[in-house]
Amino acid sequence: MEKISANRIFYGSQEVWTHASAACACDMTFGIFLPPQAADTKVPVLYWLSGLTCTHENFVTKAGAQRVAAELGIAIVMPDTSPRGVDLPGEDDSYDFGSGAGFYLNATQSPWAQHYRMYDYVVDELPALVNEHFPVDGGRVSISGHSMGGHGALTIALKNPQRYRSVSAFSPIVAPTRCPWGQKAFAGYLGDDKSAWQQYDATELVQQQTFPGEILIDQGSQDEFLREQLKPELFQRACRDAGQPLQLRMQDGYDHSYYFIATFIEEHLRFHAQALR
Repeated sequence: MEKISANRIFYGSQEVWTHASAACACDMTFGIFLPPQAADTKVPVLYWLSGLTCTHENFVTKAGAQRVAAELGIAIVMPDTSPRGVDLPGEDDSYDFGSGAGFYLNATQSPWAQHYRMYDYVVDELPALVNEHFPVDGGRVSISGHSMGGHGALTIALKNPQRYRSVSAFSPIVAPTRCPWGQKAFAGYLGDDKSAWQQYDATELVQQQTFPGEILIDQGSQDEFLREQLKPELFQRACRDAGQPLQLRMQDGYDHSYYFIATFIEEHLRFHAQALR
């Protein structure tokens, strides 16, 4: 591991690290905020998964999460959204596939399968690395994310309910098998087998396996992607049918941007803090 930067903030430390990833077969970069309590004891940790086109840096610089995380004594880990610099053909041709668009799945189609294994990276490799090198309590873990990262947080939590104390999301892609973003990504990474697609669709997964706790979702009413790409009503209906507790909050006037995230991130952090105690 190599430390890229470390900045003092709210008596804690905002750091950026790079390391060789076996899961993605390339170097990966992640951010981590360590609250001041981490100087004396192991602290609980929240994994934040970002959306299309983002890197670790978007949440670090735009969400304004460090002040409240420092108060609550929660570490936050922010991985990148895809492998970088692996030079696959077509990797940089569009914003919603390839670089910056890993969709938190394990690709099975060539040439993506060698590197685009973000599910294994987020679920297994990165937590093992963080638990080994930082003062975090690997038994007290929560997960959250935005848009494509909200999709990742929901699907990862539903597939691994024993690993996470709580899960939340902002503007998540809840039914990727039924929207253009998801259909494009899944066809490219997973091929034509629709049963493979369903294993990374929160609306499908919640009907098979519920999460042991309430799921929190915030969605802006003026989100430009709400009707075509996000479709929260599909997940809401599936949760109701499956008996999954869900708090879906439609926030009037808010869009898809980090202004929306910054407005409500404190409430999400306090939601997770309750579960991480």
